[in-house]
Amino acid sequence: MTATPAPARMPRQPIRHRLAERGIDFSLLLLLPAVAVIAGLFLYPFIYGVGISFQPQAGGGVFANYKNFFTDSYQSGSILKTLRLALPVALVSVGLAAPLAYQCRRDFRGRKVVTLVVMLPITFGSILIAQGMPRVFSPYGWANLLLNDVGLPQANLIYNYWGTFIAAVLTTLPLSFLMMMGFFGGIDRSLEHAAATLGAGRAARFWRIILPLAAPGILTAFMLACVEAFAIFPSAILVGQPDNQTHVLTIPIYQAASQNSDYTQASAIAIVLTAIELLILALAVFVRGLLFKGPATGGKG
Repeated sequence: MTATPAPARMPRQPIRHRLAERGIDFSLLLLLPAVAVIAGLFLYPFIYGVGISFQPQAGGGVFANYKNFFTDSYQSGSILKTLRLALPVALVSVGLAAPLAYQCRRDFRGRKVVTLVVMLPITFGSILIAQGMPRVFSPYGWANLLLNDVGLPQANLIYNYWGTFIAAVLTTLPLSFLMMMGFFGGIDRSLEHAAATLGAGRAARFWRIILPLAAPGILTAFMLACVEAFAIFPSAILVGQPDNQTHVLTIPIYQAASQNSDYTQASAIAIVLTAIELLILALAVFVRGLLFKGPATGGKG
């Protein structure tokens, strides 16, 4: 009796094919190095900071650091001063960057020069900008000397709120501009051409097509500008009043860590700063979802 031949074994599929059959995207493994870097550089320090914020150096209970901060009116008052500076800086930065980004999405003579000038503050850094402002706006700076020559009063724009405000806008504006160039550039130009053929003027095309499509991206740029403005520190010290008008939250963090060597108190204030930022970002995300329901169609963000 002839033996029945055994069926030929199918070749074993590579592991990525088997993962794909189960609905698992093998390419997601490429994210592991980035996840490891984020975990090492952000998540672990953040969790560690939260932990030591409940271990007060001077004792008094797990919430002693937070109690010390909120019961000190001078320290807790830095919350309002931070909001009073960061939110207007973000609004003005986005407001100035939006029309520039809108114009720079198309080619024109001088486009590269405009882009280079707007992006220069990134190369300078916040410290160099803060150090340079007294050279411009001091009583013997070239700006006030020019005002004197034309018979106008001097501009008092250093060592006060406005000096810090200008320095913060100069450092935040390029980031907002860079982001919104992508948002405006990602809008399909054929939509404008179609509206133009239907008789829509330039203003109508902007208000009814460009702005609604770019609005989610503009709101995203505002959110990131807020994060950048909340972290202001050199300008608040070098061209502001760190003991009064520009006593922002980053200053008591620095004082607790560097001057008092109390890293637990510094961590507690940093957690307060982070919580305020997250609250504002959550509110902005909620507003974005409320106003712009559905997938964004206008930009890359």
